[in-house]
Amino acid sequence: MPIEVDVAVLGGGPGGYTAAVRAAQAGKSVVIIEKDKLGGTCLHRGCIPSKALLRSAEVISTVRNAASYGVTLPDGDVSVAWDGVMSRKGAIVEQLHRGLQALMKQHKIEVVRGSGRVIGPSIFSPRSGAIAVELADGESETIVPRHVIIATGSRPRKLEDLPYDEATVVTSDEALDWPSMPASVIIVGGGVIGVEWASLLSDFGTKVILVETADRLVSLEDKDVSAELAKALSRRGVEIHTGVRLNASTCVVKDGEVSVEIEKAGASVRLSAERMLVSVGRQGNVENQGFENTDIKTERGFVKVNPVTLQTGEPHIYAIGDCIGGIQLAHAAMHEAAVAVDHLLGRLGATERAADRDVPRCIYSRPEAASIGWAEAEAAAHGLQTKTAKLPLRVLGKALVHGETEGFAKVIADKDTGDLLGVHLVGVHATDLIAEASLAKLLDAVPWEIAKAIHPHPTLSEALQEVMAALDGGAAHG
Repeated sequence: MPIEVDVAVLGGGPGGYTAAVRAAQAGKSVVIIEKDKLGGTCLHRGCIPSKALLRSAEVISTVRNAASYGVTLPDGDVSVAWDGVMSRKGAIVEQLHRGLQALMKQHKIEVVRGSGRVIGPSIFSPRSGAIAVELADGESETIVPRHVIIATGSRPRKLEDLPYDEATVVTSDEALDWPSMPASVIIVGGGVIGVEWASLLSDFGTKVILVETADRLVSLEDKDVSAELAKALSRRGVEIHTGVRLNASTCVVKDGEVSVEIEKAGASVRLSAERMLVSVGRQGNVENQGFENTDIKTERGFVKVNPVTLQTGEPHIYAIGDCIGGIQLAHAAMHEAAVAVDHLLGRLGATERAADRDVPRCIYSRPEAASIGWAEAEAAAHGLQTKTAKLPLRVLGKALVHGETEGFAKVIADKDTGDLLGVHLVGVHATDLIAEASLAKLLDAVPWEIAKAIHPHPTLSEALQEVMAALDGGAAHG
C-alpha cells in the first residue's frame, strides 16, 4: 500500500530537513526521501567537514606563531597529523548526523532511504506529485503526498577534458577524503571554495597554486574583499594567477604529478603539482527526478520556481535550496524551507523570501570574510548614489589582543536617504559578526542607529559600531 502523507520532502539536506521539521511542528504528517544520508552536502561533503579542516589549519597556524604570544614550544617542532585531522572531521560529522536522526524521531518524521522520482497522474493519485521510491534494499515504495517539497541539492560542476580520477584530479567532494596531505596542489577556481581550500592547505604547509579565470578572486564580492584576501594568501606563499584561461585538454597526470597549461596575455605557462582540486561552481541535481512527468520546468540546469512562493509549475509542488540556483548556501535553503512551508500551510504573515543579496555570504578562510547587501561597484552599476566608510581592524584593541589584525569593516549607504546598502567584513570572526548586519537589514536599521547601539569594549563587534559612525565622521578610532 502507498504511504499517504501531508508533505513529502525529496532530499534530506539543510533545506529538506528544515522543511520537514517545520511542517511536522505544524501538525502535518511528513516523509523525507533521501538516497544517501540525512544532512546532505552541507553535513557530509561541504560546510561542516571543510570547516573542521579549516579549524585544524587555524590551530596549527596559531601554534606555529606561538612565540608572538610569548609562548615557546619545548622542541619547537610542529607537524600535521593528517590522520588525526581527518578523524576529528569525521567525528564531528557523525555526531551531527546522529543528532539529525534523533531530530527526525522526535518530530515523528519518517525517513525513507532510497532514490525518489516524481510521477504523473496514476492509479495512486489523480494529479502529479506521487513519488516512486527505489529503496536501498532494492524494493520499491510509493509516497502519495498532498504537497511536495523538492530539495535535491547540487553537486560540484566539472570542467570537460580534465582527467578526473578521484585521487589526483578531484572536486572538493573527493578532496575531503584525501588519505594524505598533498605536498603541492593546483586549485582551479578562485571562488569561495577555492579560496577556503587555498587557505587551509597553505596553513597545513602545502604549496598552493590558485588559478582563476576572472580578474580577481571571489569576483562576486566587493573589490576590497577580493584584494584583502588575495593579499593575505599571497603573504602566506600562495601563488595566484587571475585573468587566465585554463587549457583543460593539456592536463596530464603522470608519475605522481599533474600538470596543465594556462594562458594569460597570449603567453602559455605550464603549472605542475602533486594534485589538482577543481572548484568551479555547482550544478543542480535535476536529472532523473521525474520532472518530465509533470509541469515542473528547469532552466539553465535548475528548477524554475515562483520567486516569491517557491512553487513550481505544479502549485502543490515547491522547490528550495541549491536545486533552484541563485545563492547556494545552507542557510539560504533553510530560509527557503520556511518560505515554502509557511505558504503551503496558508499562514498569514508568512515568511517572506529574502533577496539573494540580503542573505549573509561567508568565506571561512584565514582571515575570514563576510558580506551582506550590495557591493560598492554593484550599487553604482544600478544607479545608486552611495557613501562609504572603511575601518581597519588594527585600530581595535581586541584585534591586537587576539593577534589577528588583518582585515577591515566597510559599510555602504545610500547617499541621499542614509539607508544601509551593504556591509563587508574581512578579519577574525567576520562570519560571526555579520549576523548583526543581517539583523540590521531585516529591521531596516540605518547606520547611525547601529552606531548608537552600545557595543561592549574590547570586542571585535566594535568594528561595526565604529564603521557605521565613520559614515558621518563620528568614529572614535577611525
